[in-house]
Amino acid sequence: MPSERQVSERAVVFLIGAVQFVNILDFVMVMPLGPDFARGLGIAPSHIGTIGGAYTAAASVAGLVGGYFLDRFDRRKALAVSMLGLVLATAAGGFATGLTTLLLTRVAAGIFGGPATSLSLSIIADLVPVERRGRALGAVMGAFSVASILGVPLALAMAEWGGWRVPFFVVAGLGLLVAAGAIFYLPPVRGHLTAERRAQPVGVLELLSRGDVQLSYLMTALVMMASFVIVPNIAAYVQQNLGYPRESLKLAYFVGGLVSFATLRVAGPQVDRHGAFIVGTVGSVLAVVSTYVGFVDYPRWLPVPVLFMGFMLSMGMRNVAYNTLTSRVPENPVRARFMSLQSAIQHMAAALGAFLSVQLLTDRPDGTLGGMETVAGVSIALTLLVPPMLRVVERRVRSREQARALAVPPAQGLAVPLSPGATPHQS
Repeated sequence: MPSERQVSERAVVFLIGAVQFVNILDFVMVMPLGPDFARGLGIAPSHIGTIGGAYTAAASVAGLVGGYFLDRFDRRKALAVSMLGLVLATAAGGFATGLTTLLLTRVAAGIFGGPATSLSLSIIADLVPVERRGRALGAVMGAFSVASILGVPLALAMAEWGGWRVPFFVVAGLGLLVAAGAIFYLPPVRGHLTAERRAQPVGVLELLSRGDVQLSYLMTALVMMASFVIVPNIAAYVQQNLGYPRESLKLAYFVGGLVSFATLRVAGPQVDRHGAFIVGTVGSVLAVVSTYVGFVDYPRWLPVPVLFMGFMLSMGMRNVAYNTLTSRVPENPVRARFMSLQSAIQHMAAALGAFLSVQLLTDRPDGTLGGMETVAGVSIALTLLVPPMLRVVERRVRSREQARALAVPPAQGLAVPLSPGATPHQS
C-alpha cells in the first residue's frame, strides 16, 4: 500500500481516470445496447429511457444520502466500497430476465456508481491545485471519451458475438481489476478529515442554504437535463428513424469518442486560461446547433458519424467548463459532501430528462420513434439557459476566492496539493 508521498499527480489522475472509465462505461453502454436487450427481453424501444432513468434516479438518492456521511471517511476507502458494489451490480445485470429484473440491477448499479463519481472528482479536487484542475479534470473526464472510443464499440461487438449479456460480465470483470488497482495504488486521502477537525462541520442544510451552492446545483441540473432528454434515445433514433445499420453503430461511437477525447484534452487548459463562461458558452452554442441539425431538421446527406462528432464536441466543451467551475465552489472539508449532493442533482436531472423523453416519445406503426423534434426542442431550450448560469456562478466564485486570498494567509490553507509530476502532499 503506497504512502501519500509515493504517487505522483499524473498517477493519481490516471488511476481516477481508470475508475471513471469503468463507472462511465457501465452507464453509457446500456443506451447503445438498448435496442438489443429490448428485442431480447421484449421491451418497447420507447421505454429504453426508463432503464437509463432507473440508474440515474438511484444514483441521485445515493448522492443525497452520501452527502451526510462521505466526508467522514478516507476517500480512497469509500471509493473502494463504491466500486466493488458497482462491480457486483453490473454482473447481476447480465442475468436479467425481463424489464423488472433489469431495472432492479440498474438501480443497484446507480446506488454505488453515483457515490463513486462524486468521490473520484473529490479526490482530484483535493489533490490538484486550482491552477491545474481544469487540465486534470479534462484528463479524468477523458474517460468518457475512451469509453465511447473503445468501450462502447467493444460492447456492441461483444453483443453481436455473444449476446447483449456478455458486455455486462466483461465490464464487471474489468471493474474488479480497476478497483483493486485503485485500492492498492491510490494514496490515502484524509486531508479533509484534519481540516474538519479544525473547523466547525458544515451540515447538509447549511451547505444547501448558500447562494453559490444553489446556483451551482441549478446549473448542473440544466446541463444534465439538456443532455439526457436526448442521449438515451440516440441509438434507437439513428437506427429506426435514420436507417443507420446496427453493424455500423460502433463506427459512430468510435469517431464521436475520438472527437470528445481531443475536445476534453484541449478544453481543460482553455478553461484554466480563459474561464468557464467563455468555453462553456461556445460548447452550449455548438450543442444547440448539433441538436437542431441532428434531431429536428436532419439533412439526409449528412453522415451519421458526423452527427455524433458534433454532439460529442459540444458536450465535451460544456461539461469540462461547468465541472471545473463547480469544483471551485466548496471548501476542502465539505468537498465530498458537496460533490455527493452534486452527483445527486446530476443523476436526478438526468433521470428526469430520460423519463421526460419516455413521455414525449411514441412508437409509430412503421417502427420509427415519434416526438424526437419535441425532445430536441426541450434540450435546446434548457441549453440556452446554461451560459447565463456559468457567468453568474463564475463571478461569485472569483469574488469569494479573491476575498479569501486577502483574508487567509497562505500558511493557513486547508490542503497542500500534489506537484504535477513528483510527490503528493496531502494535509
